[in-house]
Amino acid sequence: MSDYYNPQRTRNLYDPANSKPFKLSRSKIELFMDCPKCFYLDRRLGVGRPPGFPFALNSAVDALLKKEFDLLRKEKRSHPLIEKYNIDAMPAEHEKLDEWRENFKGVQFLHEKTNLLLHGAIDDLWINSANEYIVVDYKSTSKDGDIVVLDKDWQITYKRQMEIYQWLLRNNGFKVSDTGYFVYCNGRTDAEKFDGKLEFDLTIIGHKGSDGWVEDTVRAIRACLDGDVIPPAAETCDYCAYREAAFKAAEGTVGKVNI
Repeated sequence: MSDYYNPQRTRNLYDPANSKPFKLSRSKIELFMDCPKCFYLDRRLGVGRPPGFPFALNSAVDALLKKEFDLLRKEKRSHPLIEKYNIDAMPAEHEKLDEWRENFKGVQFLHEKTNLLLHGAIDDLWINSANEYIVVDYKSTSKDGDIVVLDKDWQITYKRQMEIYQWLLRNNGFKVSDTGYFVYCNGRTDAEKFDGKLEFDLTIIGHKGSDGWVEDTVRAIRACLDGDVIPPAAETCDYCAYREAAFKAAEGTVGKVNI
């Protein structure tokens, strides 16, 4: 078994009889949206999906962007990219910004009606002339052509991610702009040689978020966790389709089924 994956755990499981707030990350909300069955197996029964391996290059780009914007934040200056796109914004200063960026802390909000402690780690925060905070998320990839829109079906996850951050900040009492921004870094492959460095084209993509769906989703998550029956799989879930196909294939073999 891989050192990186424990197929079943006994910690961080939801117990309907436990009155303490149950902590739930932004990514687990997305897991519920993707497949309620996988979510239930993970948070209630302790069987998570096999993890993807971390993208170290993406993490390096994120870290460098944060340093770049933090320097300008201290100097109370805008960023050339913000000026290029004529965005009414400056890097925002806030005493909790470092905490809000931490993966296991982030922006937190206790949803009292469900007793769920929801949290998500933001990449950056800007502020406009109306004193509204602007959620900013960094993305990095390497594709042909300029990235100027988020029009792929799977990119709905990016939009929901931003809307959850907006919802969390609003529920902490902050004035938040409906419009957030993705700073997209696209690695170039048209150079004559590598020469020990990778160059990126940077674009900013705006997204006017709507967080009205979050409240109902949080309630649905609590109902799912309280249930004693595993919910059905999403029709589009590759993980559930694999499990079902593997079990059916194994049923036809001689000897004990071990799935």
